[in-house]
Amino acid sequence: MKYAMSFASALLMLATSLPAQAQFAKPEDAIKYRKASFTVMAAHFGRLGAMANGRVPYDAKAAAENADVVATLSKLPWAAFGEGTDKGDTRAKPEIWKEAAKYKEAADKMQAEIVKLNTAAKAGNIDALKAAFGPTAASCKACHDNFRKD
Repeated sequence: MKYAMSFASALLMLATSLPAQAQFAKPEDAIKYRKASFTVMAAHFGRLGAMANGRVPYDAKAAAENADVVATLSKLPWAAFGEGTDKGDTRAKPEIWKEAAKYKEAADKMQAEIVKLNTAAKAGNIDALKAAFGPTAASCKACHDNFRKD
């Protein structure tokens, strides 16, 4: 039931995010939206990492469910990096806007790795999950290193 609600919420956010930039009344609304998207994505990604790293027992069904949520959520935050969202309560570095092509390339790479992770998680095999998790985590870390203030 918990998964169904999470997934339904994610789908609703996806449906409403398509014209998202136009929906943000203020830059701070966009910042809240993208932070929430990343937070929920990180929670589900962390569950996959816990299985891949042996901190929790592997559960093929849970891995597939969490990977689906991560794949859906990975499409959401990008519309919320519009004009004026570089100021305020954000850890986004100015490089996001100064090096927009490099940022987009990093975001695209992360999304491509998440597709591979999702496929691996659905294989029902811990070794496939482990093999896909490392490169996906590295793509996330690359963005954090280059585009997020700590």
